[in-house]
Amino acid sequence: MSTATHDLSQLDDPVAQQLLTSTAPARFAYTWSDGTPRVVPIWFHWNGDAVVFGTPFKAPKLKVLSSRPQVAVSIDTTEYPYRVLSIRGHAEVDILDDVAPEYAAAAERYMGEDQGKAWVAELRGQRMGRIRVVPEWVNILDFETRFPSALT
Repeated sequence: MSTATHDLSQLDDPVAQQLLTSTAPARFAYTWSDGTPRVVPIWFHWNGDAVVFGTPFKAPKLKVLSSRPQVAVSIDTTEYPYRVLSIRGHAEVDILDDVAPEYAAAAERYMGEDQGKAWVAELRGQRMGRIRVVPEWVNILDFETRFPSALT
């Protein structure tokens, strides 16, 4: 089975949907101001249109995303057969005066409803960055029917 790697319809694939609703952390890759790459694990929320992240107002990535908005996101499993969803796009950043609703939704998914609400309650009233990435390029690897190009 071969699907073009830029084909955004892959987001409807069961593997992509499973990863987009999982509790696996996303790996968020961006480029620092000196041109070197950075990758950070981060909670995410898929809203059906974009991958959305909440991050502390003082997070270093917020300093560079306005001038270097090209990013990559990977969500993957750690057990074989590996499942990997790779997304590329441009980051759009908003600074909020409170917890991003998408961050609150992610907290409940990752921690469970009660613990997630308690965690978010501790953060209420603090400024937060919301990073929104609309997929422009998508690729799925499932190590059953879709392998890395070096293996095909």
